[in-house]
Amino acid sequence: MPGPNAYREPEKSSQYEQKIKRSVFIADVRPCHDEQEARAVLADVISQHRDATHNCRAYILSDGTEYSSDDGEPSGTAGRPILNAIKHSGLVNVIVVVTRYYGGVKLGVRGLIDAYGDTAMNALELCGNVERVATVTIRVSMSYNSVGNVTRLLEGAGAVNLRWNYAEGVSVICDVPENECERLSGILDELKARGIITEWEKI
Repeated sequence: MPGPNAYREPEKSSQYEQKIKRSVFIADVRPCHDEQEARAVLADVISQHRDATHNCRAYILSDGTEYSSDDGEPSGTAGRPILNAIKHSGLVNVIVVVTRYYGGVKLGVRGLIDAYGDTAMNALELCGNVERVATVTIRVSMSYNSVGNVTRLLEGAGAVNLRWNYAEGVSVICDVPENECERLSGILDELKARGIITEWEKI
């Protein structure tokens, strides 16, 4: 299980196809990190399946955004089962599009729910997962004399992706784990009051 400051997202894209009572269901799983990227993925899948009967979809982002669409199937029989499959997987920053080519046999409400949910679930099992840590980006400005102290402080707080800028003074931009941010903020405020750093801010 991810820690309180972590989440899991797909390691890679995946696809799963199955035939149910002559209808073909194809689930595409793709990583996506915002709604614009989700729309781009959807457009790509639709372009690959222009003659499909439906392209039903759902996505969940790490900021808590959720979306689902039945794309013409009876309400609640496609988008919601796909969304539930994503929730069951524990993944975020993921979109699942389940394409249906209608085969002439109606599945009924229960049959549709099972078909869309099962197809999505099988595809999600194939994409793998990778753990990410939620972070806050900050900038700290200081004199050259304070670089060592600030470096040790930031690294001790688990900061990553330190990007240094050396000019008249020194500044660093880095990503700090969310659960360290409150504690670190208090220390940085104290260092600023003591003149060890000149400024800091969340960006």
